[in-house]
Amino acid sequence: MRMIVVPRLGGPEVLTLIDAPMPVAGADQVLVKLDYALVGFADVYQREGVYRASKTLAAGETPLKIGGGGAGTVVAAGDRVTDFKPGDRVVYGEQLGSYAEYVAVPAWRATKVPDGIDLKDVAGLPSQGATAHYLAHDTGRLAPGTTCLVHAAAGGVGHVLVQLAKQCGATVLATVGSGAKAAFVEGLGADRVILYRDEDFVAAVKSWGDGSGVDVAYDAVGPATLDRTIQCVRPRGLVVLYGNTSGLVESIAPMALGNAGSLFFTRPRLANHMRDAAETGKRMDDLLGGISSGRLRLALAETLPLERATDAHRLIESRATIGRVLLSIG
Repeated sequence: MRMIVVPRLGGPEVLTLIDAPMPVAGADQVLVKLDYALVGFADVYQREGVYRASKTLAAGETPLKIGGGGAGTVVAAGDRVTDFKPGDRVVYGEQLGSYAEYVAVPAWRATKVPDGIDLKDVAGLPSQGATAHYLAHDTGRLAPGTTCLVHAAAGGVGHVLVQLAKQCGATVLATVGSGAKAAFVEGLGADRVILYRDEDFVAAVKSWGDGSGVDVAYDAVGPATLDRTIQCVRPRGLVVLYGNTSGLVESIAPMALGNAGSLFFTRPRLANHMRDAAETGKRMDDLLGGISSGRLRLALAETLPLERATDAHRLIESRATIGRVLLSIG
């Protein structure tokens, strides 16, 4: 089967198409024939080795599989799998090796897609959608009367987070990098959209409401914005760093949080919020219900064929996209 792998850590050009052995479903797994694979910043971090102390791959690690989520059709189920059968359409996340024609996925990570929903419309939901879900409901605990700041609000996670935050009753301030993105995010219901290239987002946030700042600030950018993001939060508010598109934040001074108003700070990860079948099922039921009812929209920036994975990575790294980028596996 065709598969994209990482033979060495580096830029988009290292992504390589190979002929790989067909995976086999284990006893607790389903074998999925993929229609679409999500391309996200988690894949960029993996390709670059962002979370590795060493920027090289050990001999036994090469080639490194890439891609953590996708959508397709079950073609085989393991002996202990009772909830899925061949022909079921599914989405899944947190499973490496998704830039491929087939992938074996633990059954508890997969979710059936209801009839009437196109797989393209939900590919990436257990990754970007679930991230937005836990950020809104668990990390930020947004509710009527709360305010939040969402950076990169037109991105894969950001545009879902804006919608979920509004559904929670929160007031949403959002930063974007272009007029087209601003119009898109305004259409999602954001209360104030800030073009960060044209105005100081700290001043814009502090000019909102009573001037004390937001209750929760969501930052997926990292070093380029975090110090200023901290300045946007009211005393005893929460700063959430959930990504690092501008690089890793190596440290944060506790006194900086104290001086800014005794702020709380957290760096959550998706894997800690999709730990088992019950938690995964609850989040996916909420998200799929929102899509079925029309309350939730997953924007799609572009779909590229598998062999153009390099172009897909360059596209998301350009930060010019609105919504998701997918690979079509055909």
